[in-house]
Amino acid sequence: MSRGARTGRVKAVRERRCAATGEVLGEAALLRVALAPDGSLVPDIAARLPGRGAWVKADRESVELAVRRKAFHRAFGQPVEVPEDLAGAFEAQLEARALSVLGLARRAGRLAMGYDAVRLALQKGPDPALRIEAADGSADGRGKLDALARAARPGLATVSCFSAEALGQALGRTGLVHALLAQGPEAQAFKAVAGKLAGFRPLDPAGNAAGAQNG
Repeated sequence: MSRGARTGRVKAVRERRCAATGEVLGEAALLRVALAPDGSLVPDIAARLPGRGAWVKADRESVELAVRRKAFHRAFGQPVEVPEDLAGAFEAQLEARALSVLGLARRAGRLAMGYDAVRLALQKGPDPALRIEAADGSADGRGKLDALARAARPGLATVSCFSAEALGQALGRTGLVHALLAQGPEAQAFKAVAGKLAGFRPLDPAGNAAGAQNG
């Protein structure tokens, strides 16, 4: 039992105001921009850069709305230099962070990689957190794993918004297509990042009919 559970305390949710919409939301639903000394905005998905910051809802529409309305100028009380594609910069950082978390899971032994390893883990392993399928794989391999997952792990979520090349580079296996993330701290971190990335791209655009080649 955690200390918070023993004492009856619940960790407070830090709230911020979205520069685009004015909504007050928890930080889990927001992204931060930091103001560099030269007056330019820097995407700060970890919310750790020093200096002044502003927040925007974690989706492409809100980021683009903030740019169009010059909301960051108002938030900082001065003219600021906004990156040409701020939404794209956020998306790229979120993808990199998500893949980095998968790398941590691999090193911790909580990531099954490759068709055979995933098939075995679905059949006999402990409860998994989610499946990872490359977006650009063939339909055959994923279709078989979809069917197995529906039978053995009903309700298991799948993320298929990364290319096989991106997965392979992040996880040290060329052309990786199939992976299965086990429960643990990496799964929690991955889901938090993926929740924000979902505001910029569909996490499983092809759904259960999507494909993945044996990897």
